[in-house]
Amino acid sequence: MAEKIATREAYGSALAEFGAKYNIIVFDADLAEATKTIKFKKVFPDRFFDCGIAESNMLGVAAGAAAAGMIPFVSSFAMFAAGRAFEQIRNSVAYPQLNVKIGATHAGITVGEDGATHQCLEDLALMRTIPGMVVLNPADAVEARAAVEAAILHDGPVYMRFGRAAVPVLFDAATYSFQIGRGVTLAEGADVTIAATGIMVEQALIARELLKNEGIDARVINCATIKPIDRDLLITAAKETGCIVTAEEHNIIGGFGSAVAEVISESCPVPVLRVGTEDVFGRSGKVPPLLEMYGLTAANIVAKAKASIALKK
Repeated sequence: MAEKIATREAYGSALAEFGAKYNIIVFDADLAEATKTIKFKKVFPDRFFDCGIAESNMLGVAAGAAAAGMIPFVSSFAMFAAGRAFEQIRNSVAYPQLNVKIGATHAGITVGEDGATHQCLEDLALMRTIPGMVVLNPADAVEARAAVEAAILHDGPVYMRFGRAAVPVLFDAATYSFQIGRGVTLAEGADVTIAATGIMVEQALIARELLKNEGIDARVINCATIKPIDRDLLITAAKETGCIVTAEEHNIIGGFGSAVAEVISESCPVPVLRVGTEDVFGRSGKVPPLLEMYGLTAANIVAKAKASIALKK
């Protein structure tokens, strides 16, 4: 059985690791234990600043630090980082294209018992509308670590989405390579493409095996970069397989599925069906039942894959 590590754990570990290599500073909104920025604080206490429960102010402070030449990381739950501080991200960070990195944890349905108020299912949509904002959504701990370093090396604002729940490690740290704006084909296939992001990459791989048992050959693509999205990879997949299913732990409106549909409708129109939450809020509960309730499962991906194949001309 694969080792399970929450991407927020990997985020905190990466900050502590890369703090020795890069001149980064970290701001947190009184959630360091939960966001795991506490790991950075323990190693670099003089470069860690708790801004209290004041996310909008924290983004303004980070903008000032970036304007002074520093590389600030700001962290809070996704609902508060992307939602409460949206105006400051837009006007104080993105508009002047300042080098601020946003580490948003506890995103999606897998926040579990915290319920609808904390289960942010809108952050990818919000962040991808902001000009110049890079949006990253890693699938596992290995990819999360790599995404943090890629964000440090990127000159400009970056939004990174991390989860609360432990998820299987899918990639080999010794060989994995991450590049902003590039998707990765994890499995070749000719009948349908499953393009997934975040925790749904694991479900996409499970779905591929289920489809294989029924004689359906599915291609699986991991899209950790929501913006800029890998247009070339998606268009090639659309041309070669003739239909696409997207999978995300996010509202299907405005998120990853919307981004894929935009690319495909403009460049290579084929059926695109989306797996995600369908214009609804989350609710409090244990993670596995919630994922079943909202259709964030391999079984739903399989059903959508068959439906998309049936829509081929």
